[in-house]
Amino acid sequence: MTEFPNLSRRGFLTRTAAVGGLLTVPGLLAACSKTDTGSSGEGSTLDKLKEQGYVRVAYANEAPYGYEEGGKLKGEAPTLHREIFKALGVDELRPTFSEWDGLIPGLQAGKYDVISAGMAIIPERCERALFSEPEFISPTALMVKKGNPQNLTDLASVKKAGATIGVMSGAVEKNYATGAGIADGDIRTLQKPQDGADAVKGGRIDAFLLTGISLNWLAKNNSGLEVTDSFVPELDGVKQYSPGGAVFRQGSEDLRDAFNRELKKITSDPDRYVQLIGEYGFGKDTIPPADLKTADLCKG
Repeated sequence: MTEFPNLSRRGFLTRTAAVGGLLTVPGLLAACSKTDTGSSGEGSTLDKLKEQGYVRVAYANEAPYGYEEGGKLKGEAPTLHREIFKALGVDELRPTFSEWDGLIPGLQAGKYDVISAGMAIIPERCERALFSEPEFISPTALMVKKGNPQNLTDLASVKKAGATIGVMSGAVEKNYATGAGIADGDIRTLQKPQDGADAVKGGRIDAFLLTGISLNWLAKNNSGLEVTDSFVPELDGVKQYSPGGAVFRQGSEDLRDAFNRELKKITSDPDRYVQLIGEYGFGKDTIPPADLKTADLCKG
């Protein structure tokens, strides 16, 4: 059995509110408490969703994980979740935008039923919400100017070159950078992915640190930049493979368990997985190993 100790994805980001007024959720479904949750199979939480015919999902507008385009909700998480909920008898996703830091508080307040944003599975979040099994893993990469003038390949090379590096506010990439010995004075905090691309283009930073999936997507719309090969950073000698998943309100174990059963059918079928979300940059190399479990990730 492969060991995946203390795996965590980036603490994800504070996102742009550019589409904050779009795709608002009509109506509210009362938050479910543990007393509402069925104890076997499809319990009352899922039954309520099936009866009303839709599930309320939150997204943070980060491509390619979950974002709005042309009035439609797209990305890895909404696409997988739409497929899974249809299999569970819930045909419609009703989305609402949230700033990243407000996703879990909004879930706890009953504003929506599921977070569909590719959120990292980390112990601190497991204390506040329920996570599905991992939907993907994503190693880290660097965005640099075309030609990679400083020949940056990983965090060790950034430190050796004395280069300045950008990270997202509230993201675990900051921990990766400091853990690699990069001085705080060489780390710049940014508010959204496009800020990182702009800072590299403008010469304000030498590299922008984020998941390879996100950076490759960002590079499609930013000329003059390139993305290095992905690498796996380490914290205290432990490799960080960056798993993410769907997030449910505490007390919705029945809904999470039903979701996990359908998710396993997809992650166990590489061709189906790629067919569903390959257009967003996910492939067979991002399918979580079968022995990578949320219960272990939540322990840290």
